[in-house]
Amino acid sequence: MPPHVLPDLKRNVHPRPGAPAAVAAAAPRGVLAAPGPGPRVLRSALGARACRTPARPHSSSCCFNHLDGFLRKRLSGTAGELNKNPVEGFSAGLIDDNDLYRWEVLIIGPPDTLYEGGVFKAHLTFPKDYPLRPPKMKFITEIWHPNVDKNGDVCISILHEPGEDKYGYEKPEERWLPIHTVETIMISVISMLADPNGDSPANVDAAKEWREDRNGEFKRKVARCVRKSQETAFE
Repeated sequence: MPPHVLPDLKRNVHPRPGAPAAVAAAAPRGVLAAPGPGPRVLRSALGARACRTPARPHSSSCCFNHLDGFLRKRLSGTAGELNKNPVEGFSAGLIDDNDLYRWEVLIIGPPDTLYEGGVFKAHLTFPKDYPLRPPKMKFITEIWHPNVDKNGDVCISILHEPGEDKYGYEKPEERWLPIHTVETIMISVISMLADPNGDSPANVDAAKEWREDRNGEFKRKVARCVRKSQETAFE
């Protein structure tokens, strides 16, 4: 089944049909997705709690615990979603079974790109107020890309804080929205690998090489990262 892309995502990449068997075997335990209710359902859940006990105001710690429990239920309650409807091109799961807020993903380099054949490992860290705010994504595998800084941090619109861009470069609908899921994040990242944005780079050196020497130095550095990713993917 090709991945479904929400209308506000700028690009769509269909990853290679059928990831290598080794990737499937080595995917993290508990493959997960994070679809679920958006802010309207979240407010309804909190509102229902308040309506049942109107005479007893909730402390901030009580509300936080309730919210934390709601988000934990949202993350853990969707554990079978990607197992039922797998999306080609990546796998995702918990780093630690006791921590629902830290995930590991394996991304297969999209076909017909310089990253083809790579197996890139990254971590997703969800904030306590997810899905109102986006997770942060960091590549653990070395990768040379204009939109990934030299520390591995991913810089794309979908992972930027919601609302207006103070620099006026991004539209609000291009930034984080609570409807986004692990699936839509991964589709955006795979699209980023296939089509870098050189106008707003996180790695200025990579962006310069991509614009001026795409088939020379840039290609050489990416090829080295692909080879290294294959050697270290399943460590």
